Amino acid sequence: MFRIIPDTNLNFIGARKISFVISLALIALGIFALFTVLTGSANLGIDFAGGMMVYITFEKPVSIEELRTVLITDYPDAQITELKNFERPNAFIIKTKRPQAEGEGQTRLDTMEGILTKSFSGNKFEVISEHIIGPAVGETLRNDAQKAVLLSLLGIILYIWVRFDFRSGIAATIATFHDVLAVLGIMLLMGYEFDLLLVTALLTLGGYSLTDTVVVFDRIRENLKKWRSKGEFATAVNHSINEVLSRTFNTSISTLFVVTALFLFGGEVLKTFALAMILGVIVGTYSSIFVASPIVVEWEFRSPKRFK
Repeated sequence: MFRIIPDTNLNFIGARKISFVISLALIALGIFALFTVLTGSANLGIDFAGGMMVYITFEKPVSIEELRTVLITDYPDAQITELKNFERPNAFIIKTKRPQAEGEGQTRLDTMEGILTKSFSGNKFEVISEHIIGPAVGETLRNDAQKAVLLSLLGIILYIWVRFDFRSGIAATIATFHDVLAVLGIMLLMGYEFDLLLVTALLTLGGYSLTDTVVVFDRIRENLKKWRSKGEFATAVNHSINEVLSRTFNTSISTLFVVTALFLFGGEVLKTFALAMILGVIVGTYSSIFVASPIVVEWEFRSPKRFK
């Protein structure tokens, strides 16, 4: 196998107290971000806050500044994104959030079309598609997203429990929860919206992180056959991490190439998803080395138990 880094003998387990402090800080940031999402005070996308998204094209070139100028009075929260290199020229996506009541979305859309017709009378435009979500629907989607994340974490516990043992399932779940919270916290700290694309990215990176953790746990199980009899559980775990380190970095760097290209060239619509995946790959690689396995070691020191 091609190796980006040579064989190593680094003491990852010895650094677990430092890594636990770093991880606790990331988890605290994520919990704060999650609290803002649950209370509705976070920067929610229209999927969860309610609002409308309009895909519109103009016959002649129009700048984002011109659109913002004519819409700012009635739509001060309007987010305007130009779709470059798209199948239609002069294409834009306009988003506004939080209609005041159910059914208001259509009224706001009609008002917007009236403003654009008046302001760009010499420049014909066409509404290609419209997406209106009321507050009640947005709240339902937000609740469903929370259930999806919780069910995925429960599935992880059950899978690792069957594959290895219960404490490994708990360790893997904590590592995955750590990754999801860390990325959520960083994304909201950077000012990105919490929308369905971000939820999709969080679920995807959860599966990615779990794959890395399973590889490490599988190697630990193999190495314990020759190390456990010597009473060197921590040594076996540390040796296992070093053995799969090259594979972990090969996978992570290859994935980073793909998601970075998606971030740079995938267009504005995919930037949130791509950036969340970039952060997720980095945090997931960290957690597979410095979170999941050290938790198992710490548990072993306090309550020795056979690792299947």
